[in-house]
Amino acid sequence: MSKRENDSFSIQDLMKNFIKENNLSKGMQKIKIEETWNSLMGQGVANYTTSIRLQQKTLIVQLSSSVLREELSYGKEKIINMLNEEMGEEIITKLMLV
Repeated sequence: MSKRENDSFSIQDLMKNFIKENNLSKGMQKIKIEETWNSLMGQGVANYTTSIRLQQKTLIVQLSSSVLREELSYGKEKIINMLNEEMGEEIITKLMLV
């Protein structure tokens, strides 16, 4: 029988290495940005959000309410800053509300 090495790794470190080695970081960013949008904007905005896409550094959010779209357009810079801060890096430079 082979002897087991006692090197211990945290699950977080193992996941980061797996994501890095398999080039999955962009896909993980897209998933995390959707979760972050819903948590930061709240249930009211999340109910009217029909789709969220990240293309290059542009976040495209499709809303079913034109009134809400207009209201959110006044605070685009603040929303971008909040999302980037929550993500821990500058992923978004432009926000499109459609």
